[in-house]
Amino acid sequence: MTPSSPLDSLRDTAQTLTDRAHVPFSGTPTAAVLLLTDGTWIPGVRVESATFSLTLPALLNAYTTAVALGHAEDVVAFVQSRPFRREERLYVEELPHGPYDAWADDTWLRSKSAHEGELPPPTSARSPMLDRTIDTEADGIDATRRLFEHAYVPASNFPVAAIAETHDGSLIPGTNVEHPDWSRILCAERNVLGTVQSYAIGPVHRLFLSCEHDSEGTPCGACRQLLAELAPEATLWMDRHDDPPERASISDLLPGSFRGRALL
Repeated sequence: MTPSSPLDSLRDTAQTLTDRAHVPFSGTPTAAVLLLTDGTWIPGVRVESATFSLTLPALLNAYTTAVALGHAEDVVAFVQSRPFRREERLYVEELPHGPYDAWADDTWLRSKSAHEGELPPPTSARSPMLDRTIDTEADGIDATRRLFEHAYVPASNFPVAAIAETHDGSLIPGTNVEHPDWSRILCAERNVLGTVQSYAIGPVHRLFLSCEHDSEGTPCGACRQLLAELAPEATLWMDRHDDPPERASISDLLPGSFRGRALL
């Protein structure tokens, strides 16, 4: 049956995307779809961690992807595969480029597009891939530095960027994204891992990481845990500014990591 409205189409898409969720512990997949002004959309799925508090909610996953792609200001609708919970409503209420208002239990719209008839018809998923290639590690670091302007860091002014490279050469960007609720802040590394999962791309072959203001920057503990779970075979290259990039394996970063196998 053909969807009768843009929101019906987005709801159908969100339900389809639940198959991409990584939910080995709860078995309860969730997906979100963000509609942009040009009709393209950005997906996000729930990505669970053995350290439960590090789980990426679908809505946050989708929005942080929009930030990394430079399209946060273009989001006009948020649709989930299930009703919004209180913490999700609070998350959307405090996002920039709003205000956003509840339209239905599973949908929020930007106030300027508060009438469903004003929404653009959904077309296709917005590509998350960068239009360039990486030949050397220095190329990867250079490409990563170009993403600093997409970071959303009003509180810290500490932009961080990452690029995940898959085995076929696809390049996926990630940046850190801050939020007034600091428990909802997401680092660049976890941002890019969430995008890879939402778009069903992978596995990750190399990960490039750059901190604009820290020549000794490395992944935080939360990012190391997610890397160990979602990209254990990846090679990490860290920007050292004037010095050559530093190489590390994920097991170097977090030896003896907890994978939660006994919880399955």
